[in-house]
Amino acid sequence: MLNVVLIEPEIPQNTGNIARTCAATGTVLHLVHPLGFDISEKAVRHAGLDYWKDVRIVEWESEQEFLSAHRDAKLYLFTTKGRRAYSDERYELDDDEVYLVFGKESKGLREELLLEHPDTSVRIPMLDGIRSLNLSNSVAIAIYEVLRQNGFRGLGIQGELHGDRKWND
Repeated sequence: MLNVVLIEPEIPQNTGNIARTCAATGTVLHLVHPLGFDISEKAVRHAGLDYWKDVRIVEWESEQEFLSAHRDAKLYLFTTKGRRAYSDERYELDDDEVYLVFGKESKGLREELLLEHPDTSVRIPMLDGIRSLNLSNSVAIAIYEVLRQNGFRGLGIQGELHGDRKWND
């Protein structure tokens, strides 16, 4: 199973976009506190996140709580400081659960955490001098790379036209 972990996300719109991507792909979303916003039912309803109910969300009180519960899990840490490109990694969904871990928008992941996982700290290539991509874009890139490598298993890959129209095959 594919999992996305957001450690201390700060911007509600990013988390909302990520939740929508998770809903569309059957990805579990882990939110590690403290959060920079409210995700109460009232706040979610007010923000118009009608797909929020379609996302499996797991909340963790702290980074330490999450890490302690996943000591033996395969964690892929996404960072601008990673040694390897995310696309060079092989993500095997058949083996175990896969966790794609992202840090907060303003600071990313702690460097101590990166040093504990040097072989699975990966980056999304971009031009020098650019600080980083938007968090929700980065998560979407990562999710779809894992799904692509695993044949988009479980997802509908044939589009449908509206109404009575048919594709000319």
